[in-house]
Amino acid sequence: MFLLQCPKCKNKMRYQGKDIYLTGKRKKCVYCGKSFKVNSNITKNYKN
Repeated sequence: MFLLQCPKCKNKMRYQGKDIYLTGKRKKCVYCGKSFKVNSNITKNYKN
């Protein structure tokens, strides 16, 4: 599980990646609706 930060509104949200490879993955912000790349916006990695 990862903590992502939206580049537009700067809100943080959780992302549970099912794959180890996050190269082409995209996420839509739940607050403003902007779509962004997961790999370049990770702020924290949770070990579970």
